[in-house]
Amino acid sequence: MGKKEEEEIIRIAKKMDKMAQKKNGAGALDLLKELRSVPMTLELLQSTRIGMSVNAIRKQSTDEEVTSLAKSLIKSWKKLLDEPGGGDTTTQTTPVSPSQGSPEAKEESSSSNSSSKSEPTEVATNQLINTFPRAPSTTEPIRLKCREMLANALQTGDDYIAIGADCEELGAQIEECIFQEFKNTDMKYKNRVRSRISNLKDMKNPNLRRTVLCGSVTPERMAKMTAEEMASDELKEMRKNLTKEAVRDHQMATTGGTQTDLFTCGKCKGKCCTYTQVQTRSADEPMTTFVFCNQCGNRWKFC
Repeated sequence: MGKKEEEEIIRIAKKMDKMAQKKNGAGALDLLKELRSVPMTLELLQSTRIGMSVNAIRKQSTDEEVTSLAKSLIKSWKKLLDEPGGGDTTTQTTPVSPSQGSPEAKEESSSSNSSSKSEPTEVATNQLINTFPRAPSTTEPIRLKCREMLANALQTGDDYIAIGADCEELGAQIEECIFQEFKNTDMKYKNRVRSRISNLKDMKNPNLRRTVLCGSVTPERMAKMTAEEMASDELKEMRKNLTKEAVRDHQMATTGGTQTDLFTCGKCKGKCCTYTQVQTRSADEPMTTFVFCNQCGNRWKFC
């Protein structure tokens, strides 16, 4: 059944791609209605790249019905990312109204039920659109280039296809937030943009990109996140272990050895020191004394 569905979706996607290339949307509505009745999963979205085809039709079509249905499909697919186990349940029991001999009253009640059911989900997955205004346009070449690079970074991998996110708009919103913070396109602005791009393009850190595409992390938040906040889970764990190791080494350095006030630190002139003795030369030679200043952290060897 999965193979049959994949072949069906690929067939529809090819037709839509041809329509988008020729900029002729005749028949797109029928394909979208056909696509609406096909059970959809996240795996099918990623393997067939149907989201890209539907998005292309949505952008180039001037037919309001085509645009509306395309948006509806993309919105219903967004939740597959957060609920990968619910792929079959999201394949619309509500849109089974391809108007094949069903009375108008049934069709209207069916559409009203589907809209009332899908409304909470759309609100949840579309928080970005509801809470964040569209980015104002700009004519500055540097800013336009930065917006383009941010959009390209968001398109790394296939997540944006499955989610149906508008990467161009998201990139523009992130850039706008960065620009509003610095008020110019100086080196600080460029460094901030570069750090967003490198982290979004990191194939080892898909969660960051995914949360931005879904709207869980707003453009304003993404524009201000620190390197530590953007880091992948693997890198965060590595940093955590390194910090623990550094603390342990520091504790060993300060607690190991013998406390004494017989030595004077050459840096801070303090006398609160700890020393250890190690046999570094032959057995008939005296031991080497290593001294650590507990006040300033200075280390030296006393012979």
